[in-house]
Amino acid sequence: MDTLKAEKRSMDVTAKRWRREGFVTGCIFGREIENSIPVKVKKTELEKLLKNNHKGSQIMLDVEGQQYDVLIKELDYNSLLGRYDEIDFQALVSNEKVHSVAEVVLLNHEKVVGGVLELVLPEISYKALPAALTDKVEIDAAELRVGDTVKVKDLPFYSNPDIDVKSDPEAVVVTVVAVHNEVSEDEAEADEKKADK
Repeated sequence: MDTLKAEKRSMDVTAKRWRREGFVTGCIFGREIENSIPVKVKKTELEKLLKNNHKGSQIMLDVEGQQYDVLIKELDYNSLLGRYDEIDFQALVSNEKVHSVAEVVLLNHEKVVGGVLELVLPEISYKALPAALTDKVEIDAAELRVGDTVKVKDLPFYSNPDIDVKSDPEAVVVTVVAVHNEVSEDEAEADEKKADK
């Protein structure tokens, strides 16, 4: 599990000013935290962490020496400025189920023959105890053929007794659609005639 260092931040200073100084603002909340704890993390440290983690990842947050087992709950990305503005963490309690999301990761998509993989549901919503949290669900596409679909209920993740999947079990996660880019000779001729007019 990756660790991110954070510092408590004073609410007297605006988030805008912290951002100018190279920090991303955020807070930690949870059942055993009376009020949320405002924190700030160095932008460079956060960017490094997010190379391997994302929303729904479980990490260790070190706030001035105090360790918190947390879930990355929200990430606010400012696409205009190309930076993260805000990050929120949920402190985990070992016997409390938390709501999270798992990213769908497709493996071996280059092995799909005669069709194109279409990812319909990029993340799956679920609840689980901290010990059963996962930030990704992998689907091996090597066995998939044109016309195949994988639904939420088809995933091993769905039948895990430690996980309560909240996404619709009938929802399609991934499907393989036929490629229609081969133009017949008749169509090609018709297109040429149109172009000549």
